Amino acid sequence: MARSKEFEDNEVLEKAMKLFWEQGYEKTSISDLVEHMGIHRRSLYDTFGDKHTLFLKALDRFHDKLCDGLVGEVKRSKTATEALQLIFSSVICSVNDSPSGCLMVNSAVELAMRDTEVDKKTTDLFSLSEQLFKDIIQWGQQSGEFSAEYSAEDQAEHLHAIYVGIRVMRRTSIRKEKLQHMADVSIKLLSK
Repeated sequence: MARSKEFEDNEVLEKAMKLFWEQGYEKTSISDLVEHMGIHRRSLYDTFGDKHTLFLKALDRFHDKLCDGLVGEVKRSKTATEALQLIFSSVICSVNDSPSGCLMVNSAVELAMRDTEVDKKTTDLFSLSEQLFKDIIQWGQQSGEFSAEYSAEDQAEHLHAIYVGIRVMRRTSIRKEKLQHMADVSIKLLSK
């Protein structure tokens, strides 16, 4: 008779995601995952497949959570400027139990050049993030908050590069105040 599962898939996937986020793919062993997730090795393989498949599922979970969070920041905003400020502040001043930086950015740096599946997932998320910035900038241009001297697409590409850079620097000892200043200047450059 088969044993019933003694864990909830999303809860243990969340634990795997955070471990990969903190340590990276290469440094995280199956033993680390089993211990951190609190499940048996056989259960890991039966439920999630091998380490690489689990990692891809963790990237998908991160993608969904990040998109929900970014869209939530925008929906709560009264102005385009406020939307951008909230997005950058959520990265710079995160106080939850998540590791610093960004799992997608970290994964792109670590694996994208040699893993086509990771490359696709990271570039897809980057495209979505850039599109969100474009939508916010268009909102700001229509409301008169932002200059239309450059296209929303060009400005979104630039702002997204700043956003990714700040996510990388968030993993270092650079002061949050400096990161916030970089974000503030980048947003101010959009103004008329």
